[in-house]
Amino acid sequence: MKICLVLGLVAVAAFCYADARRSPKKPDFYYFPPSPPCRLVMMAAAALKVDMNMKMIDLMKGEQLTPDFLKINPQHTIPVLTHDGLTISESRAIAAYLANSRPSGEKIYPKDPKKRAMVDQMLYFDMGKLYQRFFDLYPPMMFMGASWDKEKAEKLDEAVKMLEEYLTRNKWAAGNQMTLADISLLASVSTLEAVNYDFSKYPKIMAWSENSKKMIPDYEKVNEGVMVWKTMMDKYKQDHPM
Repeated sequence: MKICLVLGLVAVAAFCYADARRSPKKPDFYYFPPSPPCRLVMMAAAALKVDMNMKMIDLMKGEQLTPDFLKINPQHTIPVLTHDGLTISESRAIAAYLANSRPSGEKIYPKDPKKRAMVDQMLYFDMGKLYQRFFDLYPPMMFMGASWDKEKAEKLDEAVKMLEEYLTRNKWAAGNQMTLADISLLASVSTLEAVNYDFSKYPKIMAWSENSKKMIPDYEKVNEGVMVWKTMMDKYKQDHPM
């Protein structure tokens, strides 16, 4: 009888352990809704069906500079993801981690070296050119009252033309299926759309943008923070006629 009881307890413990492994602790995600890098991760999580503990950090109130947050990320930037003792503070690295952590992730972040290289190339293009040139032009205007910078605007136009060219080669940014590269670029392009960037000369981007949005579960809800950019740009235009 005692042996049966012990074996039963062992079986229950083993079941609980296996169940715990099947249901790991959710990652904590520190974010600010309007941030394109944050929305990149949120869209990737939606595509992968990853549930995260959402912890908003209000940049407008300086919450990224509090002692508690600086312990998490000394760079005082968002987004940040913490999970099982790991802390990641770069949006594309976070998205890649989420994809690498799940069998379904290979669909949007392929393991094949050549395919992954193409995805990585476009992730770096977004980070170093498209998003960076948006960031160089618009935030100084909206947050610091800077004037329209023609040279920076031309640099941004150049990056947009590059994206249009890439999309003439494939339906998606890095090949024949949607990947993390498209999600990253969509975070940037949707922000440009919100500030009324004129994409009428770029039909490939316009079609790709619509197709990409349809592929993200609950896109409007996940990406609703983008409308803050529209509000800020409308106010800037009222105060600074262009």
